[in-house]
Amino acid sequence: MRFPRRSGVLLHPTSLPGPHGSGDFGASAYHFVDWLAVGGQKLWQILPLGGIGPGNSPYMSSSAFAGNVLLVDLDDLAQHGWLEPEELAPPAGADDRQVNFDAVVPFRMDRLARAAGRFAASASAADRADLAEFKAAHADWLDDYALFMALAEAHPGSWSDWPAPLARREKKALAAARKQHAERVDFWTFCQWRFFRQWGRLRAYANTRGVQIVGDAPIFIAHHSAEVWARPELFILDGRGEPSVIAGVPPDGFSATGQRWGNPLYRWEAHAAEGFAWWIQRIKRSFELVDMLRIDHFRGFAAYWEIPASEPTAVNGRWVPAPGEALFEAIAAALGELPVIAEDLGVITPDVDALRKRNDFPGMRILQFAWGEDINAERRFLPHRYEPDTVVYTGTHDNDTTIGWYASASEASRHHLREYLATDGHTPHWDLIRCACASIADTAIYPMQDVMGLDGRHRMNFPGTGTGNWAWRFSWNEVPPEAATRLHRMAQLYDRL
Repeated sequence: MRFPRRSGVLLHPTSLPGPHGSGDFGASAYHFVDWLAVGGQKLWQILPLGGIGPGNSPYMSSSAFAGNVLLVDLDDLAQHGWLEPEELAPPAGADDRQVNFDAVVPFRMDRLARAAGRFAASASAADRADLAEFKAAHADWLDDYALFMALAEAHPGSWSDWPAPLARREKKALAAARKQHAERVDFWTFCQWRFFRQWGRLRAYANTRGVQIVGDAPIFIAHHSAEVWARPELFILDGRGEPSVIAGVPPDGFSATGQRWGNPLYRWEAHAAEGFAWWIQRIKRSFELVDMLRIDHFRGFAAYWEIPASEPTAVNGRWVPAPGEALFEAIAAALGELPVIAEDLGVITPDVDALRKRNDFPGMRILQFAWGEDINAERRFLPHRYEPDTVVYTGTHDNDTTIGWYASASEASRHHLREYLATDGHTPHWDLIRCACASIADTAIYPMQDVMGLDGRHRMNFPGTGTGNWAWRFSWNEVPPEAATRLHRMAQLYDRL
């Protein structure tokens, strides 16, 4: 699918400024949309909107359908009368430059619980009717999710370690659990209602300002998730409900031992037997939240790296074919042509390229990967090799910032960049932003850290590490005052307005 010629900025909402310890759907998100519009940027790319999992990762959510309740704007709850002004004071230990998850998570969850309690006691008829409408519209996933979250609080650890009747979803046990945990089931339902309503308003506002949302769908989901618990037959699990094989990638430039993600793998024959209905539902729900969708680890739909669950690293695995063509045919038949970006990074073989091209999905190119001692080694990342149906990034959430990368790159790589771009290399972030914007690629995306000219201390994620990630935040006084004007002029020069 050819996209209009546009550019945008990559920034997850948690990185936004705000008074409650982490970014959310509040006033600063609307200000960011306005800033994008002033800068001539038509796209806001985000990371997955699902709840965070181990290591605070948005790629290990407890549900493929639910939203991250930590993104709920607390000020909006106060405006409804469900929180008191004094309850909005910043949490102890909050940091404007980092999300202190240890402080922010309990603070926000406490405020959400207070708001849910006051809603239950005194909500207006209109609000109750709106909640009922939301529950009916999302019943295909919401009931299982809310019960799963309530049970996860009552039974710490993996769902496969819960009492057997609950782990096996016996009807009597589930009915008793819904009654026993009714208050917490209502709490999680309330949180999702507010998430979806707030995000819906924010997305609608962005669209009115000419900004579209680029979402992110991880290929795999967490084992400890509502969907794996509710539909275990769709995943490769042993008799106890534990994964016997898990997902990851083999050794690469990010890690000498590969990346052992730990997600359960799909039992693809079970998905095919039901016409890929679960995947169709998942993609349909994703497009109710975003305008475009980046599918993470696209190569896993051609073949995925299967690691025995007993292995401590990703070294000892094997490539297993996946039914990508049948899957995407089923999705297209059900939902039509969709604006999907294929994250085709890593070990890309001809079958991956063929799958992407058959489905007319634009692929990704990372400018930081283009420069090196052997100027032909990564030639697909050099701009003169691009095809128009490409999405070019200076870097992604998995890369160092451009300034951080340039500082640590070899002199041969730096020289190659300077020679190729005819620059002195004093502002490599703007050099790469201009290079991306000027390229033939239909879509150009710049991480906010590169627009701000930040060094490697401000990167979002270190692939292959389980802690210390996803915490970066910024404040508006750090954003160079000329940044939006400069972005707008580039978008104008290179026909991206």
